[in-house]
Amino acid sequence: MQNVLLAVDRLSTWLGKLFAWAIVVLTAMVSWEVFSRYVLGNPHGWMLDVQIMLYGALFMMAGAYTLSKNGHVRGDVLYGFFRPRTQAWVDLVLYILFFLPGVVALTWAGWTYFTESLAIREQTFNADPIPVYPFKFIIPLSGALLLLQGFVEIARCLICIREGQWPSRGEDVEEVDVDKIKATIGKDEPGRPLVAPPAESEGKL
Repeated sequence: MQNVLLAVDRLSTWLGKLFAWAIVVLTAMVSWEVFSRYVLGNPHGWMLDVQIMLYGALFMMAGAYTLSKNGHVRGDVLYGFFRPRTQAWVDLVLYILFFLPGVVALTWAGWTYFTESLAIREQTFNADPIPVYPFKFIIPLSGALLLLQGFVEIARCLICIREGQWPSRGEDVEEVDVDKIKATIGKDEPGRPLVAPPAESEGKL
């Protein structure tokens, strides 16, 4: 079971990092469009639409990745003081009552939007139209990936309720822990204070 959970984590991580490269593409596109518009005098009518679609795809595809790293916003005022089993019960109830219905609705509606857009070969409304349906496919795709990762998190809740501790998850970039940094610096040279005392002046006026 743990291997399956970690495999889904790796899939979400890989796709999240893949779509993170959209930032680089967006930066290059914006820079080129500014140069082309104001220096070459040759703006492109489709450029803004592509930028919006690319940013939307980046945002949508980050959902499963963030969930796999337990990085979504949570009210930790009381949650952090709960025992792992209590945390798991709270998460499980919230996943069932709110997460599953919302993400299922997102995926279902997204698939409807995509199929309708594909049927009419929907395009943008500007001088240089581009197809919209490939971007709309991102909606059900991201919803399905988020739903898959959600089932993994529900499984983790059940494991924690049974065993009393959270199962491990794939490691990735972590937030900087200031206390750990201070402890590490303090261990580098035992006996040496973290802040050096002010140097005394050699001479007096």
